[in-house]
This record gives sequence, C-alpha cells and structure tokens, in this order.
Amino acid sequence: MSTTTIVVICVVIALILIGAIVGIYNRLIRMIEAINNNKRQIDIQLDRRFKVFESLINVVKKYMDYEQTTLKDVVKLRGQAQDAAKSGDTQARMQAEEGISKIASNINLVFEQYPDLKANQNCLQLQEEVVNTENKLSYAKQAYNDSIERYYAEKKSFFQSMVVSWFRNALDKTFEYWRISDEQIKAHEDYTVKL
Repeated sequence: MSTTTIVVICVVIALILIGAIVGIYNRLIRMIEAINNNKRQIDIQLDRRFKVFESLINVVKKYMDYEQTTLKDVVKLRGQAQDAAKSGDTQARMQAEEGISKIASNINLVFEQYPDLKANQNCLQLQEEVVNTENKLSYAKQAYNDSIERYYAEKKSFFQSMVVSWFRNALDKTFEYWRISDEQIKAHEDYTVKL
C-alpha cells in the first residue's frame, strides 16, 4: 500500500468518525429538545384541565342554583295543590297547578330564547371535555416519560456514552420521570369537589 492510499484511508475513517460523532450529538440534542417539548405539552394540558374544571364547576353551580329555586317553587305549588285536593278546594288547586304550568312554560321560554343556557347540555359537554382533557394529559405524561427513557437508553449506549463524556455540558442532562409524590397521591384520594 502506498502512503497516499494510507492517508486517504485515514482521512475517510476520520470523516466517518466525525460524521458519526456529529450524528450522535445531533440525535441526542433532538432527544433533549423532544423531552423539553413534551414537558411543555404537559403544562398546556394542565392549564387546559384547570380551565375546563373551572368552567364545569361554574356551570354546575349555576344549573344547581337554577334547579334548586325552580324545584322549591314546584314543590311548594305541588304541596298547595295536594292540600287543596284533600280539602276539596278546587279553586286553590287550579291556581297551584296553573303556577306549576307557568314555571314549566317559563323554563321552556327561557331555553327557547337562550338556547346556550341549556345548562344540562353544557354540563354534558364539559364532562366530555374533562374526560378528553384527562386522556390528553395522560398521553402527554406518557410521551414525556417515554422520551426520557429513550434519551437515557441512547446516552448510555457504548459509543454514545463516549460522545456524551466529550460534550458533557451539552449532552449529559438529567430529567425526572413524571410521577406524583406520596403526599400528592393521598391529597388526590381525599379530594372532593366543593360547590
């Protein structure tokens, strides 16, 4: 073999090694950025969950207030109608039944005039949003943990670990898996929605 051939082979090997090092470096940087992005996705879903829960609680409160007032009126009028029926006072019974009919027609009138006030439908939609949000949040947490696992496996591989040791500041990152503490688990178990 001539010296030129040996030099060419050495240059080719050096270029392959440099290319491999650059490829490993870039792949690990992409993995680190994917982990950071997945963490931001969890933050987005947590914010979404907070907003959906706040909306659900507000709609449920309004719906319950409206229903409670209406229910009290209906129970009162129904009681008057029953008392009137027992006493044989037809006039009082008709007035009570007319009051119940008026409440029912007012409910329909309000819903017809303001279709977006159909609180029950809003509750159902918000409940569906809660389920969707929880699913998205679970997926985001799983994606975050999976990206950490891939990164750790990659950086501990034989040749990659050497590259990480050479570029420790840029490539040797430590991430915590998404999990909740025992105190948080206990708090979640004891949590109740306060209306």
